[in-house]
Amino acid sequence: MSIELVPLGTMTADLRRPHYLPKTPVGDRLVYEVESGAITGERLSGKMKGSSTADWLVIGPDGTATLDVRSVLETDDGALIFIHYTGRTDVSGGPGSSPMYAAPLFETGDDRYRWLNKVQAVAKGRLDGMTLTYELFEVR
Repeated sequence: MSIELVPLGTMTADLRRPHYLPKTPVGDRLVYEVESGAITGERLSGKMKGSSTADWLVIGPDGTATLDVRSVLETDDGALIFIHYTGRTDVSGGPGSSPMYAAPLFETGDDRYRWLNKVQAVAKGRLDGMTLTYELFEVR
């Protein structure tokens, strides 16, 4: 049995400067709010809605950062889709020094996109300054 990765699209997000909470019980926490964001692809395309998108990132003592992102996407044809993903990256060399890996899940009640409710996705991304770009794939 082999894994097939089917492209879902490219996600880009322009981030605001993070809120920094050092030395919390779980590590250093940075909350990155998203100024603007979008997903573009043949199967999924739309914009992040309002101020609903943020990453509640935690950095452990070894430089491992754990992602916790939640967003509402409004598709180009008006559907609303909740996206939640967790993931990891190594920030021991500084922000953006290593790729980010994530496992997005989707929730929607819109009949046109219910297929997403059954999808496990994976993503690989890169932070460049304050712009984050991910390639999203459906796992089959």
